[in-house]
Amino acid sequence: MNKTPPKRTAIVVGAGAGGVATAARLAKAGFDVTVFEKNDFTGGRCSLLHHEGYVHLPSKPVSNQPFPHLTRKPQRFDQGPSLLLLPGLFQETFTDLSTSLSAEGVHLSKCEPNYNIWFADSQCFELSTDISRMKRSIEHHEGKAGFERYLSFLQESHRHYEISVAQVLKRNYTSLLSMLRPQFLRHLLELHPFESIYSRASKYFWTERLRRVFTFGSMYMGMSPFDAPGTYSLLQYTELAEGIWYPTGGFHSVIAALVRVGERMGVKYRLSTPISSVKLDAKGKKATGVVLENGETILADVVIVNADLVYAYTNLLPQTSYSRSLQKRSTSCSSISFYWAMDRKIPELTTHNIFLAEHYRESFDDIFKQQLIPKEPSFYLNVPSRIDPTAAPEGKDSIVVLVPVGHLLDENQGIGRKGLDVHSKQDWKAMVSKARQTVFATVEARTGARDLQGGLVKEIVNTPQSWKDVFNLDKGAILGLSHSFFNVLCFRPKTKHPSIERLHFVGASAHPGTGVPIVLAGAKLTSEQVLEEFGMEKPWDVVATGGPSPVG
Repeated sequence: MNKTPPKRTAIVVGAGAGGVATAARLAKAGFDVTVFEKNDFTGGRCSLLHHEGYVHLPSKPVSNQPFPHLTRKPQRFDQGPSLLLLPGLFQETFTDLSTSLSAEGVHLSKCEPNYNIWFADSQCFELSTDISRMKRSIEHHEGKAGFERYLSFLQESHRHYEISVAQVLKRNYTSLLSMLRPQFLRHLLELHPFESIYSRASKYFWTERLRRVFTFGSMYMGMSPFDAPGTYSLLQYTELAEGIWYPTGGFHSVIAALVRVGERMGVKYRLSTPISSVKLDAKGKKATGVVLENGETILADVVIVNADLVYAYTNLLPQTSYSRSLQKRSTSCSSISFYWAMDRKIPELTTHNIFLAEHYRESFDDIFKQQLIPKEPSFYLNVPSRIDPTAAPEGKDSIVVLVPVGHLLDENQGIGRKGLDVHSKQDWKAMVSKARQTVFATVEARTGARDLQGGLVKEIVNTPQSWKDVFNLDKGAILGLSHSFFNVLCFRPKTKHPSIERLHFVGASAHPGTGVPIVLAGAKLTSEQVLEEFGMEKPWDVVATGGPSPVG
């Protein structure tokens, strides 16, 4: 009698969005998967905060409601992402796993307007998917010809979007030769990778105000619009063409659904279980498992690292010239993030609000050249309770404020850097105080809201240091490595280690890049690379060719 061969085993280090999605995909393909996570919650930065501590979603829905425990009593905050973009990539992930967002109890609500953008003169611009509203707003600033130029901008950013999805997000770039494919090269210049988002927007918008409206989105990649490649106008496109969405129960409800899907397929989660190193064979050429901080060794056929990539190369693997070079690469910015439980509603605020600095370029220079908080920061303010009543008790609001700031500097970076002294200039306590007071004053002056500080019941704060401590983010950079041209495609760290077999990576600093939908696309690339290495079929290809698949 033939014995069933043992399952291949996989270890995933880190339960962020990329780790959770990769674990589910490999389990579906037949792997026995175990996920090790240092924290006592899944999702990484896609986790929830409560005004008294962390709140976790259950692995399985209870009764007929997806999350009945989310009553209106606690005030809840998204620790990291608070808006869902590129919904098709989320749907694709669930479809590939033979389910859907809706089947897993995830309900998405469309945010309308997308944002209210507030300027220093208290004027407000609404960004919307409603073309008639956009026509009125743009013609108010730039006349009828301005709306025609807006449509041309959409056409260009649409091309950026379609080419990037087909040629970047769904393909792996393992070497420089992989960039020389004719299919990619013929589109390269169409992506405007050597021009900035701001310079491209300036060709279509002739007022400084609208140039700012259509370029601030580079902050979502942790980059200045004066440095971010023009390609990334695709972010504005997806917001304007597909909308901004919010999952009921918070962004973590999407991750929790993926955890449940994986667990149904046999994925095991070991939370509060940090690892000290990736175990290698005697020659140091093959990953054979992980060593936990308690000294226990767990063996596996393949290891996938979802921890911060620079941290992993520096702390979980032997030091090499490559790992040292990663530490010198340009990174994204960090943030001072406030999570405020308010004792009342703030009706002047919508779900998503952007407050732009009057001295726009200078504010970005302070972040990316001086690694400080700007003298006058731009910031993002989210009110999840405006679209999801479960985020706060009736009559009250939960508010999340993200103030982009420079990342942490080490001693070597601080000395001689335009006179910047680490100890005297990166005073985070002082910067948090300045950020708090600036946010209160700016919101009140521009919107007419009154006595925000007086309505504050409880505050939680994240700083670059806490981002580093809790999530092992190198330099506290919240979006990983930068996305300049020579930090993407084949220049970005690969999804497979260059010299160690059976060791793969998924996450913000690996190809294809940062942002939850992009990381989900990366999880598919990494999973397929692992399956190809073992000569195994990709089960989602069967779903794709076997007739209608479930969508959510």
